[in-house]
Amino acid sequence: METQTEKKKFHKLLFIKTCFWFAVIMLLFAVVLGFVYMRLYEQTIMENYREQTKAKAESVAKRCAGFFLVGDSGGWQEYLRMLTEIEQVEVWAIYNENAVHPLPKTFAISRDELGEANSRYRDILNNVFHNIPASKSAEFSEVHQMNIITVGMPVQGVNGEVAGGILMNVRVENQKEVVDSSWRLIIISSAIALAVAIVTALFYVRTLSNPILKIRRTALELADGNYEVTTDVKRSDEIGELAYTMDFLSEKLKENEIERRNLEQMRFDFFANVSHELRTPITVMRAYTESLVDGVVTKPEKIQRSYERMLGECQGMERLVGDLLLLSKMQNPDFAVEKEPVNLVQIFEDLKKSAWAIGKEKNITADLYTELPVIMMLGDYDRLRQMFLVILDNAVKFSPEDSVVHIRITCDEQITVSIRDEGIGISEEEQKYIFEKFYKSRLRQNAKGSGLGLAIAKQIALKHGGTIEIQSEVGKGTEIIFTFPELENYTM
Repeated sequence: METQTEKKKFHKLLFIKTCFWFAVIMLLFAVVLGFVYMRLYEQTIMENYREQTKAKAESVAKRCAGFFLVGDSGGWQEYLRMLTEIEQVEVWAIYNENAVHPLPKTFAISRDELGEANSRYRDILNNVFHNIPASKSAEFSEVHQMNIITVGMPVQGVNGEVAGGILMNVRVENQKEVVDSSWRLIIISSAIALAVAIVTALFYVRTLSNPILKIRRTALELADGNYEVTTDVKRSDEIGELAYTMDFLSEKLKENEIERRNLEQMRFDFFANVSHELRTPITVMRAYTESLVDGVVTKPEKIQRSYERMLGECQGMERLVGDLLLLSKMQNPDFAVEKEPVNLVQIFEDLKKSAWAIGKEKNITADLYTELPVIMMLGDYDRLRQMFLVILDNAVKFSPEDSVVHIRITCDEQITVSIRDEGIGISEEEQKYIFEKFYKSRLRQNAKGSGLGLAIAKQIALKHGGTIEIQSEVGKGTEIIFTFPELENYTM
């Protein structure tokens, strides 16, 4: 039997595993979802910010072209100063040294004046001087010591010529802070989700582990031989089906245990009855043998009677052993009778010669009624004759003098054979045991019986696919009814 410690250990193990996997799933879900969301969010923010910067750079390039065409360098410088202060952006005007009419030095600077940053902006300026707007994604700048976005826009001069370009650097530190804040929010949300998952797992484990523990306890009880235990789990899911299966197993084991005990009791009763039945004839034979050996019996006629009595007891034991062997053979599931077409009417015509010889002393007659002169079925002629002879013998044995034994054979989808006497009848209590081995009533008519006849008759009926029933009332007689499978299965 499992101990309380084992129960707690099992419950704790299941709880830890369930909570662990709940937490892992929730955590993975949060991390993956957060990572995908933040990547998309970051890309969207940066893309929008880059587009806004492009729009600003385009506006600045147009203003620069306007100041350039009217030659207002002072206005341009004032505009750059205000733009830098208000927008907090870094703007450079670079003249195109290859243009016919480049931006003047009062408007712009050359590439060389960019210094170390020249290499960073080389590709952008090459595109800009070919009248192609260009940009560079946010990246860390050694010069500015922060992440910046760089956008380049061409400045249209005389006759649409690219006179120069505008370089605009925008800090993205604020945007990075937004992204970092979002990451912190996701981490906090994941921690809350993890806590919720653990709490949910706690309740879930209880609803899951409690029935499992009950099923486990039931299985251990069944292993210990307690077949009365049930799970008491009523659920409509797979665990409920498992509990129902366990309860079904418990019921079947209980039935098998009852059957085993019954068989054990029958085996015990069998040996007890056999011992009892053999003890009397053996005792009688020993007594007569000792009398003969000791010379107690000396008269020839008494010696002859002793021999006759010993022979009778031997014949009785021989019949008992034969009946036991026959009954054992009939009860073997592998034993099958050899069947052939048999006329039931012919069997009873044959039985009248044997049975009425038994009832001749009591002047008992038979009334045989058949619907047809020939009623065929498949069966073993000798076994069927033996079965009906047992019933007729009992009918004659328990019937009063000058009475009638009524035999009726009908066939309507099945064959029915009824044998009814006008005897003393059988009580309702005795009817429950009438077909049991070695069962004998205490009536004087059963003094010489072995108690195996009706048990053999029942087994013969079962081997022929039939049934045997008894209807009786004390003082009014007994009726034995045989039924066999549908006639169409056995017609010739």
